[in-house]
Amino acid sequence: MAHRVTLSESCQAVEAFERDTLEPLQAPAGMTAEDQRDIYRRMRLIREFDTAVKGLWKRDFIYGLAHSYVAAEAIAVGACAALERTDYITSTHRGHGHTIAKGGDPRRMMAELMGRVDGYCGGKGGSMHIAAVDMGMLGATGIVGSAMPIAVGAGLTAKTLDRPFVTVCFHGDGATNQGVWHESVNLAAVWNLPVIFLCENNQWAISLPYDQAAKNPTVSDRAQGYGIPGVTVDGFNPFAVYRAVKEAAERARSGGGPTLIEARFYRYVGHFVADDERYRDTDCNILWERFDPIGRMATYLAESGLATPEWVADADAAAKAAVDDAIEFAKASPEPSAETLWDGLFSPEFMREQGISL
Repeated sequence: MAHRVTLSESCQAVEAFERDTLEPLQAPAGMTAEDQRDIYRRMRLIREFDTAVKGLWKRDFIYGLAHSYVAAEAIAVGACAALERTDYITSTHRGHGHTIAKGGDPRRMMAELMGRVDGYCGGKGGSMHIAAVDMGMLGATGIVGSAMPIAVGAGLTAKTLDRPFVTVCFHGDGATNQGVWHESVNLAAVWNLPVIFLCENNQWAISLPYDQAAKNPTVSDRAQGYGIPGVTVDGFNPFAVYRAVKEAAERARSGGGPTLIEARFYRYVGHFVADDERYRDTDCNILWERFDPIGRMATYLAESGLATPEWVADADAAAKAAVDDAIEFAKASPEPSAETLWDGLFSPEFMREQGISL
């Protein structure tokens, strides 16, 4: 059983991150000022959305569990900014941020979380199973590591049909010790598939510190065993993630195969909405929050002359207004009727009724 992580251990982790992983914010060559401002807007929208979700869950508007993407916004936004609209992503139980970063509608997302018919999955998927295939979001899943083979399947489709799209497989550090993780990375490497395995290393698998789950805590080092490129980047830095994904996507499109990217950051909120965090010393969070991606990006925009404090305040207000609007939209949407219970399910009886041979 993992021991409780003390403040001194957490301080050492902060020092190691600052020394070995932290990168200064510097926009990639050719990225416009408007694109840089849009990165801030999208990160802020994710932050507002997931901040609201916890309050809604406490007031019983959202059933089941919900897992916050707070602190990881730079990863999803940086990665999706580097992709084409025709590219795909697979997600995790923290799928809200990925969906918004890929261009998802906060209204339909909130309706899905509240179990309403106007949600992306008609209210039947909930927080951990949002899917929006038409915009390239192949689905979130609550089973750790289970999106890995879905991404490999998408990569195989691209190669078989000779299509130029790539697939980014978002997953957490907790997935990297699952058998399906190794099987999927190996198969993608063997078949030279256009897949980017993007590990969001938040340093916690629920209550287990990653360095207690792996002898070598550097996820990207595992790429060597599969003969593919591996890189670790600052997960609090959208530009660092953008550059890594952009390079990996260009390599994949040109037939260079998969890449393993480790975006290292720190989850300084609970694992899920009801987490009491008794397994760690939360006093260390203030140390990690110095690297908060939204605060860093706001400072960068101001210092670079790309945005005024008034612009930042307006962007923050617009994000909050969008989430407030999404909440009202979701509340006004009806719940699915009992008659739709079996819609979308393929049972032997349904197939026989449709004349489909078993």
